[in-house]
Amino acid sequence: MTNNFYCWLRSCDQNKSGPLWSRSLAAFFIIAVCLLTGCSSVKPYQADQLPIHMQAPPLANAQTLDLTRMAASTTSTDLIGEGDVIEVTISAGLSADDTTTFPVRVAENGTAQLPIIGSVQLKGSDLEEAEAIIVGVCVEKGFYRSPHVTVTMKRPKVNYITVLGAVEKPGIYKLRANQSDVLQAIVAAGSLSEDAGTFVQIRQPGVNGSKSQGRSMIASQSDVKTDDQNGLIQQASNELQVQTSGVTAMRINLASTAVENPNALRLQDGGVIMVERRDPKPIHVMGLVRKPDRYEFPISESLRLLDAVALASGTNNPFADKVFIIRKNPAGGEPILIEGSIRKAKRNGKADLRLAPGDIVSVERTSTTSLFEAVRIIGFNVGARIY
Repeated sequence: MTNNFYCWLRSCDQNKSGPLWSRSLAAFFIIAVCLLTGCSSVKPYQADQLPIHMQAPPLANAQTLDLTRMAASTTSTDLIGEGDVIEVTISAGLSADDTTTFPVRVAENGTAQLPIIGSVQLKGSDLEEAEAIIVGVCVEKGFYRSPHVTVTMKRPKVNYITVLGAVEKPGIYKLRANQSDVLQAIVAAGSLSEDAGTFVQIRQPGVNGSKSQGRSMIASQSDVKTDDQNGLIQQASNELQVQTSGVTAMRINLASTAVENPNALRLQDGGVIMVERRDPKPIHVMGLVRKPDRYEFPISESLRLLDAVALASGTNNPFADKVFIIRKNPAGGEPILIEGSIRKAKRNGKADLRLAPGDIVSVERTSTTSLFEAVRIIGFNVGARIY
């Protein structure tokens, strides 16, 4: 009712119709209605008392993440790993005839099958340690008394990793097998781009590099579905893993997975990672502001109530204070209605509510703002008549 009379008053002013006393009477009637009108049946939440589960979570900026934490699973480039081809030279005397050189590939179980000597466990050893291990086996089995052994890395095993999404140089990169993890893949691709988010999708070809052409999918944490009865779905913290027919798809949060589950960062040969872009929904600012519009949500920083009002060039009424924020309910169902105050937000940081992408911010008309508008209209007409 208040808004209808207010619109009628504005119409009278624009059409220059109706005597001044009738417009004044309408203005006072608006004030009376505003003071006597009951509250809405929907009781909004107060901005400074909003339950935690309804608050906008802080949006992590991928550019500020300490990516070095993801290097915890990375091993030294000198360590011998499965699939590496090493060259072993054994010298038992001074002549060339007493020297034997042969290449050998390290098996999946970490052992190297050396001629005459047999199987030697070398996985995880550096080159010097491998030499000492081989010398020990030679002496123990009585093949040599005091051999001189040299081990060199002839051809390390590499994995081909595809890096997509919010990185500087998407592409396919060769990574050392024992260093194939998310960190090395991101570094190889030129690091994260400015619009990178904190979530990364990982697709593994299967256990031990299996090339099974099974069906894989990435599912959201709130909607996990698969039509494969043999599929295995495993969720841990902020990470979601879906495995079907030997192919594994996983969505991890870089901000937490490096600490909670570093094994999830390891990549197999043929693995694919996609760094998700941060593309937050815009906010809408309306009501008693100078420039009501839709505004892009900033990527690199948080946005609060006063920031939204400032984006809209401030209020167009000096008495504007009441603000409604309409927010999508994280639990589903009806949207959340939050009541805020510009004056409180200026005095209390807790009342300066952090906004979420997609929020609607409306600076509301109240009895005080309506009175100011009415007085301004009446004063304008009186001034116009005098002059």
